[in-house]
Amino acid sequence: MSKINFRRLGLAAITGAALALAGCATPFKADVARFQSQLPAPQGQSFTVEASNPALQGGIEFGQYANIVAGELTRYGYRPAANGERADLIVRMDYGVDKGRERVVSSPGFGDPWYGGGWYGRGFYRPVIVTGRGGRRYVYGYRDPFLWGGFRPGWGYNDVSSYTVYTSGLNLQIDRAADGSRLFEGHAEAQSRDNNLQALVPNLVEAMFTGFPGNSGERVRITVAPPEKG
Repeated sequence: MSKINFRRLGLAAITGAALALAGCATPFKADVARFQSQLPAPQGQSFTVEASNPALQGGIEFGQYANIVAGELTRYGYRPAANGERADLIVRMDYGVDKGRERVVSSPGFGDPWYGGGWYGRGFYRPVIVTGRGGRRYVYGYRDPFLWGGFRPGWGYNDVSSYTVYTSGLNLQIDRAADGSRLFEGHAEAQSRDNNLQALVPNLVEAMFTGFPGNSGERVRITVAPPEKG
C-alpha cells in the first residue's frame, strides 16, 4: 500500500453528520484542492499515467486505477500515448487509506443530571448521532464527556456506540515531459466507514476530475452520487 502522507493534504476533516459512509447508498464526499500552472488546454496532447510510488508501478491494481484516470483525461480531450510514442504529459498518481481511528458517540437518557434542566442548562443541548437497537438516528441530547470514559451515574442511562473512521487520499501531478515542469497538482481526501480501496479510489478520482482542472488554489467539497442499484 502506498505511504501517502495524509498530513500533507492539509484538508478539512469531515465530522459528525457530514461523514461519508462509503460502501452504502450515501453520497461520497471528498475535499479537493487543485493547483495549476500553465496547464495546456486539451488539444489531443498525449499522456502516460505512472505511479508516484515505484512499488505500485506495473501492478494490476494500480493499472485498474490508472485506466480510470486515463478515461477521465480522455473525456476532457487528452489522449493516451501510443506504444513507443513519447508522451507530452506525465501523470503521476498516489493513493492510500490509513488504519482508521475509533469515534464514539453518546446520548444520555432521562434521569441523568447532565440531561434536561440540569446543572449546565439548555445551552448545552445539541443533536448527536447514536446507534442502538433501532439503528442509527438523531437524538436531541447532550454529549456528556464524563460518560465517554465509562463513568455512568447510578441513576442515569447512557446510549454509547463507537465505530471506525478511515481517511483515504489521492494525489495527482501532471508534468510536461519535455522539461519536467509541474503543470498541475491535485489532492483529494475523504472519510468513510470503509477502507476498501477498490471502492474508494474510483470515487476519489471522480471527485478529482469533477470540474477539472478547477480554479488554482481553491479547495472544494465534491459530492459523488452513489451507484444506482441494478
